[in-house]
Amino acid sequence: MESKTAALPGEAFAAASEAAGSPASGRTTSAGPFPTRSPAGGEPLGDVAGTEPSAVAMIVERARAAQVTWAEIPIRERAELIARVKKRLLARAEEIAALLHRECGKPIEEAALAEVLPNADLVDYWTLSIEELLDESPVDLDALAYPGKVGRIRRDPRGVVALITPWNYPVAIPLRTIVPALLAGNAVVFKPSEVTPRAGALVASLFDGLLPEGVLGVAQGGSDVGAALIEAGVDLVVFTGSVATGKKVAVACAERLVPTSLELGGKDSAIVLDDCDLERAAHGVVWGAFTNAGQNCASIERVYVEQAIADRFIARVVALTGQLRAGVDVGPMTTARQAEIVRHQLDAAVESGAEVLAGGAPEAGSLAFPPTVVKIEREDTPLLQDETFGPILPVMVVKNAEEAIARTNASRFALTTSLWTRGYERAHALARRLRSGVVTINNHGFTGALPAAPWTGTGDSGSGITSSPHALSGLTRPRFFLEDRSRAKRELWWYPYTPALRTVAFAMARARGGAGFFGRISALVELVAAFARRLLGR
Repeated sequence: MESKTAALPGEAFAAASEAAGSPASGRTTSAGPFPTRSPAGGEPLGDVAGTEPSAVAMIVERARAAQVTWAEIPIRERAELIARVKKRLLARAEEIAALLHRECGKPIEEAALAEVLPNADLVDYWTLSIEELLDESPVDLDALAYPGKVGRIRRDPRGVVALITPWNYPVAIPLRTIVPALLAGNAVVFKPSEVTPRAGALVASLFDGLLPEGVLGVAQGGSDVGAALIEAGVDLVVFTGSVATGKKVAVACAERLVPTSLELGGKDSAIVLDDCDLERAAHGVVWGAFTNAGQNCASIERVYVEQAIADRFIARVVALTGQLRAGVDVGPMTTARQAEIVRHQLDAAVESGAEVLAGGAPEAGSLAFPPTVVKIEREDTPLLQDETFGPILPVMVVKNAEEAIARTNASRFALTTSLWTRGYERAHALARRLRSGVVTINNHGFTGALPAAPWTGTGDSGSGITSSPHALSGLTRPRFFLEDRSRAKRELWWYPYTPALRTVAFAMARARGGAGFFGRISALVELVAAFARRLLGR
């Protein structure tokens, strides 16, 4: 997520924080100004208490103490407690949507559909499946080589998880980690974006009274608070934000040998093939580009359309874009800084020959950036190279699918790609050649709301995984337990090392495939004699 605010470890990271899109009121500190006015109309927002960086270590210390108690609670009981979050979430649906409208500028419908309803499914999925997903699993051991031995793998919590999240989906993104992390027995210390502190506080309030004190802590503030959190001795850092900030977080974690999960954004493309359902493709691409005012790491920021249908497809996209209603279908951008980044990318593209077919930049300082469609022929422009994170849809005409695949894979980002075609067999063959972590056919961008489906990328999109059982690979650590029921006084490989043991070792190598058929027969005979000598201590 190239341009979203994120916390940074240390003073040296302040410049990257600025580049990552600080709020319009200026870079915040723990006690500094959170945004005070709504991007959706300018009305005042309520006050928020910041967290002093010096207080973060104590929050982590309390979380560590509480985590021990929490992890001892049986998984089924933890699931029963957290399952109550679903009812609270749904009961507060209108409140949540209204807050997201005020604090982020989201249309009410979009807030409910993207950040309330999917999270009810999220709670159901994890609370109903966590026992099975964390169940111990046996390890098959060769009875001849390892007699009397039984092995099992269990997944234990990491401990204290530091969660640092952005402002574009300030309810949905945190819950995708908080819910499974808590169910796995972790404590979580959560730092919301300083752009959306009120939404962060609301997320935490959904768990009020359900958890032991300290299991879910909240640290409100800017980069200094994020730095303090990483430096406080946590066991895992889960970060969603910009590439520049993510690299700094990765370095800080590496220096402390703390594992980290990074989800850093995308430059997602839609590949529109000439056999597509043109009407569906046009509708889907317009939604995929402009939902949440394009402030989505899965937004369509590149369209590659085959030449044979390009004119008709572009005309339909332009027409549909023109029908979108400002403030109803598409809200304002959330921060002035991000709006300025989008404006600069558009201006640079136009200077290099791009043609604006719909929309265009608003007056300076306005957050009401209209949905904009641009026909473009050159890729050497920030509009096609960097994450835009705003309501601009660049369209490039290509000769064929081969060119579209090559151009898509040439990006340093690889989060999601959509293919639009009636040829499903061909689509699957093309999908296997894409680098993207998520590929959809005849749809785009919504699978982050599917709790059973992994959300992940590669390259500058990061390597973090949210949702699906695969997410537990980061939130837990595997531990192997071996029980030896053998009554032998010693193992074959224990001291003393003798000629008989040497004979056993090399005969076993031949018997297990290091020799031909007759050589293996000979080795087995040799093994029997050598085993007998070994048992006698020779």
